[in-house]
Amino acid sequence: MEMEVEKEQTEGADEGVELGVEKKVRVKVLLFARARELAGGSEFDLSVADGSTTADCVAELTTRFAALEVMRESIVVALNFNYITDPVEVKDGDELAIIPPISGG
Repeated sequence: MEMEVEKEQTEGADEGVELGVEKKVRVKVLLFARARELAGGSEFDLSVADGSTTADCVAELTTRFAALEVMRESIVVALNFNYITDPVEVKDGDELAIIPPISGG
């Protein structure tokens, strides 16, 4: 009888640990042109909570690299080679491209 009680307590403890762990997804971020210069690099791995969107990723990037805030409203975002205009949920292994406005002549 004691063995069953111990087993139940252990199972309950394991479940509690699993519930307390937030699942993360890894997103590869590519930065181009002026965004690359402001962030100091062209490629970063970003770990965000499961269920995060592309907008959440951009917010996290501007938190990490405050200099990106100046262009936040004018960047173009692509997820897995597709341009997007509305927030889309990101999945583990996705590739997010941050493309600033480009001028030239």
